[in-house]
Amino acid sequence: MNKNISELHDPVLLERAIELLAPAFEIETPIFVDCTLGLGGHSEAFLDRFPNLTLVGIDRDPSALALAAERLARFGDRVNLVHAVYEEIEDVLEELNIAEVHGILLDLGVSSMQLDERDRGFAYSYEAPLDMRMDSTTGKTAAEVVNSYSESELARIFKEYGEERYAKGVAREIVAVRKSVPFSTSTQLAGLIAKIIPFIPGKSSGHPAKRVFQALRIEVNGELEVLERTMPAAIRALAVGGRIVVMSYHSLEDRITKQALVAAANSSAPIELPIELPEHAPVLRLLVKGAEAATAEEIARNPRAASVRLRAAVKIRRAA
Repeated sequence: MNKNISELHDPVLLERAIELLAPAFEIETPIFVDCTLGLGGHSEAFLDRFPNLTLVGIDRDPSALALAAERLARFGDRVNLVHAVYEEIEDVLEELNIAEVHGILLDLGVSSMQLDERDRGFAYSYEAPLDMRMDSTTGKTAAEVVNSYSESELARIFKEYGEERYAKGVAREIVAVRKSVPFSTSTQLAGLIAKIIPFIPGKSSGHPAKRVFQALRIEVNGELEVLERTMPAAIRALAVGGRIVVMSYHSLEDRITKQALVAAANSSAPIELPIELPEHAPVLRLLVKGAEAATAEEIARNPRAASVRLRAAVKIRRAA
């Protein structure tokens, strides 16, 4: 790896995340959970900004954890790094004997390092094994999905997770081609997709394979199911007054995030009840209106911020 760690990761919406979480850290010994540690860019900034802060950094990618450990070594025992999927947040905290936390950050999607590391197979522009696992030590690869799923299963994934209008055509061609030549590399698959999905200069957004690769990555890593389980677990882990910030990079992630936060920020009382009982009162208060996007200045500096949508909330009541 030729790049410096800090060059591999330009944290998205860093100052905004700090601004939103800072009020929760105005106590003697605040605890911050970075559920998507990556290369530790966000975490490093938080540890620098809040000298009394203790970090719990979670990531499913052993390579990212190793690099983040190197980056954050100077903070000593203020740092606890854990190899886990972020849906396991409550188990991680129990293992560390932590009852509740004061700030949670979820910076979703694929990391800069995973995109840049050619042998991971996330990028369609590099010749690489068709892998796409965020944790390369476990689970099925993208090649296994492409070579073993039925035509209807592939079409569903591409349509549902990639919102790809040519999903059926791509699935049909994959099944036809793999009978003689199984798919093994990212460029092999991207080349096939480019022949099916038309690229219209001035109208098409990005490479024709972009949405199919997104869909495969989501399927391989179970990203949406994991996020659906994570949101209620993260809300439960927060102390009253604790805050959560979630950054999503496509509409499917943002929809799950929105539904979880809005549901917890509204009364759960049945509509026919004449008064709201305490146990039905909202658990969260939303901190931003809708979903915030990055500024034009940030996008110019860090193009990966172009699709980010940020949502945030503060916990106002402990659920029964």
